[in-house]
Amino acid sequence: MISLLLVALGAAGALLLVGAVSAWWWCAAGPLLALTALGGWDLAQRRHSVLRNYPLLGHLRFLLEALRPELQQYFVERNFDGRPFDREVRTIVYERAKGAEAEEPFGTERDVYEDGYEFLEPSMRPVEVPEEPPVVRVGGPDCTQPYDMALLNVSAMSFGALSANAILALNRGAALGGFAHDTGEGGLSDHHLRGGGDLVWEIGTGYFGCRTAEGDFEAREFADKAALPEVKCVSLKLSQGAKPGIGGVLPGVKVNAEIARARGVPEGGTVVSPPYHRVFSTPRELVRFIARMRELAGGKPTGFKLCVGSRRQFLAVCKAMLAEGVTPDFIVVDGSEGGTGAAPLEFADNIGTPLTEGLITVHNALVGTGLRDRIRIGASGKVATGSDIVKRLLQGADYTNAARAMMFAVGCLQAQRCHTNTCPVGVATQDPRRVRALDVADKSERVHRYQRATVRSASQIMAAMGVRDPGELTPHRLLRRIGPTTVRSYAELYEWLPPGVLLAEPPLSWGADWTAADPDSF
Repeated sequence: MISLLLVALGAAGALLLVGAVSAWWWCAAGPLLALTALGGWDLAQRRHSVLRNYPLLGHLRFLLEALRPELQQYFVERNFDGRPFDREVRTIVYERAKGAEAEEPFGTERDVYEDGYEFLEPSMRPVEVPEEPPVVRVGGPDCTQPYDMALLNVSAMSFGALSANAILALNRGAALGGFAHDTGEGGLSDHHLRGGGDLVWEIGTGYFGCRTAEGDFEAREFADKAALPEVKCVSLKLSQGAKPGIGGVLPGVKVNAEIARARGVPEGGTVVSPPYHRVFSTPRELVRFIARMRELAGGKPTGFKLCVGSRRQFLAVCKAMLAEGVTPDFIVVDGSEGGTGAAPLEFADNIGTPLTEGLITVHNALVGTGLRDRIRIGASGKVATGSDIVKRLLQGADYTNAARAMMFAVGCLQAQRCHTNTCPVGVATQDPRRVRALDVADKSERVHRYQRATVRSASQIMAAMGVRDPGELTPHRLLRRIGPTTVRSYAELYEWLPPGVLLAEPPLSWGADWTAADPDSF
């Protein structure tokens, strides 16, 4: 490598001499001089060992490393083995968003004999697909303004994590399709309100949009904004699937005037979201605060979102509900496979319960305490297709939310640069040059078409299963291969509690957690 650098130096020197005769020789001398300078810097620097040993050529390693995700996604991975979403799922979303038929010839590429393969049970007597998609009435006995929730809605994504144009396109798409749009915890921005879509206003630990100067919950501001006709539900975020139990920091350089106004924070100042809520510290206080939020919101549906952790802690919340006589109108279960703009890798990979187990845990706990009929359950975490919707309904959900699939619908390429402010399609960035590439009128139509086609697909799958109403779906209808010759239904793989059993005689498998659950302590 040193000899290569010496050759470059010699060639550059020769060209400099020739350049004294003809100015045209500088066209060759310029690049060679630049390479010589770069090689000299490589030898002198101490940060990268590979460059000191391999000047010039060592840069090839960094170039290939930078291109690796794109090379992997476009040229290496098969249709069904990409992560977080494989090409097959992305293609379904893109085609439905464009209004094209999401159909494939010749047969499945999946190995249907592989351990873990899941499939739905068709009926020998299918039924007609309903003309109108099903909706779910959200609103318990203490709710005075119930809301009809679609089977698929826009999951929580904040303005700041997403661009203004992306938020507006999602909201207008929701308005066109009559489904809900969760604001995320970043506040209620003008872009959420301009599109006319139904909103679920999410409040996180930073209380953005309804916070005091000290970062506490501001009840009057909350009540004023919750009264807006666009706000159909309010939600308290306890934790997020991709990073449960951790707060967040928004650097001051990213807090522009619009973001500061939406979040109710000073422009240019670093914003910290703590990992815990200030307004409660026990399950009983949580339940009371949910009741207070519903009262301040004028009786609109009020609930909370969490990534399930300890079953004992969730049972403690159920005991608090029973003791206080107060229940949320809905609970959104976020799986650990859910997405995020940015999270520590260890949290995304190792913390939190996956959606299947989290959903079944929450459903069972509410059934076992006799509270299930008062509370609707939403499911979020890699929901993208009609079959995803049906599977989550079978596992205990009443409706689903999608975030990254909705991002695909507005043009996301899964470039995974959400945290760098360099999103190539203007979805997850605040860079004005990049944001202008996202056409709101076109992308809002795509969001609408994607949601409509996906719910239609779920309805077709249910009809093929002989099911007219989502309430008829049972765990017996979803099967998983667990061995070369063994298939089990979800009814056999998981325990399903009878109504009220925890109040009467808890089964042995739940007894220890139920006994230890304390409504006055997490």
